[in-house]
Amino acid sequence: MPGDLRRRIYKIAGKDGRYKADAYEFVMEALRFTQTSLGRKGHVSGRELLDGIRDYGLKQYGPMLKTVLEYWGVRNTEAFGDIVFHMIDEGMLGKENEDSPEDFKNIYDFDSAFDVFKVTRR
Repeated sequence: MPGDLRRRIYKIAGKDGRYKADAYEFVMEALRFTQTSLGRKGHVSGRELLDGIRDYGLKQYGPMLKTVLEYWGVRNTEAFGDIVFHMIDEGMLGKENEDSPEDFKNIYDFDSAFDVFKVTRR
């Protein structure tokens, strides 16, 4: 990740304090993964990003994903919305008029979504 982007992420994380900078970096990486998986370069919906976060996270961290996310302060899908909208507010990401933090509310339960054994049988 480029140094300027990393500095901006650390600034946001320090200002908010709820989520570690690693969570912001992870979301950026998961966004790129999601765009590639969907075959697009631009906008993805909140639901698409959350699905991509789950898939990317399980690929990167396997059964430790939930533990890693909790360490970063992320305990539900709304936290990903907070992270995304913090980056939007700082001009690091764009959004469509219809995009809202509500797009990230209660989309999936962390216990079932990150159970690697259940997910691999989908």
